Amino acid sequence: MSEQASALTAQASAAAVSREFPHVLSIAGVDPSGGAGLLADIKTFSALGAYGCGVVAALTAQNTRTLAGIHAPPAEFIRQQIDTLFEDVEIDAVKIGMLGTAPAVRAVADCLARWAPAHVVLDPVMIAKSGDALASRAAVSMLREALAPLATVLTPNLPEAGALLCSRAPETVREMFRAAERLRELLPDTSSRWVLLKGGHLPGDDLVDLLFDGDRMIELRARRIDTHNTHGSGCTLSSAVCALLPQRTSVPEAVREARAYVERAIAAAGLLHVGRGNGPLHHFHRWWNPTATPDRRAP
Repeated sequence: MSEQASALTAQASAAAVSREFPHVLSIAGVDPSGGAGLLADIKTFSALGAYGCGVVAALTAQNTRTLAGIHAPPAEFIRQQIDTLFEDVEIDAVKIGMLGTAPAVRAVADCLARWAPAHVVLDPVMIAKSGDALASRAAVSMLREALAPLATVLTPNLPEAGALLCSRAPETVREMFRAAERLRELLPDTSSRWVLLKGGHLPGDDLVDLLFDGDRMIELRARRIDTHNTHGSGCTLSSAVCALLPQRTSVPEAVREARAYVERAIAAAGLLHVGRGNGPLHHFHRWWNPTATPDRRAP
C-alpha cells in the first residue's frame, strides 16, 4: 500500500471514530431540474462538509418554470427506506422537505419517533416557486400534529406559516413576530426548539427572518439580491441548517452561517444559466472557477 493510500486509510479510520464528518439525511421530493428538493439538499450537504443521504418521499415532473405532475411513493416504501438506512448508518441530523400526502407524513413521523435523531429540521414544503400546491390539506394537518412536535427547527416561509396556523400569511414584519410566537406553540416547550420564520415574500429591499425559541426573538436581516435565480432557496436554507447543526455549538450559529451560505449561492447563481424560469442557486460557488479549464485526464 502506498504512503498516500495508508494516510487516507488512517484518516478514514479516525473519522469513523471521531465522527468528524456528520451523516445527514434529507427526506424530500425529487426535482428533476436539480434546483430544489432532494438533489439541492445533497448538494448543500456536500458543500458544507456533511455526508448526505437521501430518502425519496415524492417524485415530481417540474422545471424552473412549472410543476407538471407529482407521484407519491407508497407510504410503506418511504418507511422501508428510512428504517433500512437507520439500521446501518448513524444519522446525526435529518431534514424533512416535501412529503405531499398524509400517509407519507405519518410514516416519517413514526420512523423518526422510533429512531430519535439528535437534530430534525422540518421544512414544511407546501407550495412550489411556480405557485403550484405540493401538499394536500390532510398532509398539512398531519404535519402539524405528528411532525412538528419532533422538530428541532421549523422553517416555514410566510405562506406556509399561514397554512400551519390556519390563517392568512403574515403581511408585515410586525405580523411575522406574532406568527413566530404562534408557530413556536406547535413545538415542545423546551429551550432547544426553534422556529425560523422566513420573510422573503415580503416586499422591500431588506430580507427579514425571525428566529425564536420561545424566549429569544432574533431578527436576522440581509439585503435582497436582484435576481430571478432563487429556485430552491428555501430547500437550500433548511438543508444548510441541517448540515451545520451537528458541526456548530448552537442553533443561532448554524442558522447565521446557513443564511450566509445561501446569500452567496444566490449571488453566484447567474453563472449557471439553467432553464428559462426561476433558476437554481449555485451550491458549489466556492469551488467552481468559471475561467478554469477542466482537467479531462483519466483518473
